[in-house]
Amino acid sequence: MELIDQIREDWVVNYRDWTRPGFQALGVYRFGVWRMQIKPRFLRAPFSIVYRALYRGMRNVYGIELPYTATIGRRLRIEHQGVIVVHGQAVIGDDCTIHQGVTLGSRGADGTLGVPTLGDGVYVGANATVLGDVVVGSGAKVGAGAVVVRNVPAGATVGGVPARVLAGG
Repeated sequence: MELIDQIREDWVVNYRDWTRPGFQALGVYRFGVWRMQIKPRFLRAPFSIVYRALYRGMRNVYGIELPYTATIGRRLRIEHQGVIVVHGQAVIGDDCTIHQGVTLGSRGADGTLGVPTLGDGVYVGANATVLGDVVVGSGAKVGAGAVVVRNVPAGATVGGVPARVLAGG
């Protein structure tokens, strides 16, 4: 039942519009996480085939890469589609908002330099990039086009390349 509850919450926070690409990508993500609970593996296989097809569809049509291995909290809002890349080990808290062009990724080509963690209620503006073992504190705002490579205090607003605290925090 938790899968349905999460999808319902995502639907509400995404303006109760099932046609929004962000809502659809979250639905695919939540399905991908749910299917991993099915044991044994041979029973999970048909669901995995469906998940992979849907995941590639979201990536290729809408430009949203949201792998099931990422940890995503409740009520994520993806405001606009296009070029959204979330590393498979990234962590996104509850009630966050992500705009188009956002990358949450590793600084090392092999992932050795860590991946980002977004606290609860984080806002990430268009074309922002958060790289490496970075913690963006709860309630923080990352401005459009910012490149975050250092921790961001809770409640702070950051912007620039590299990002620096502009207000709060």
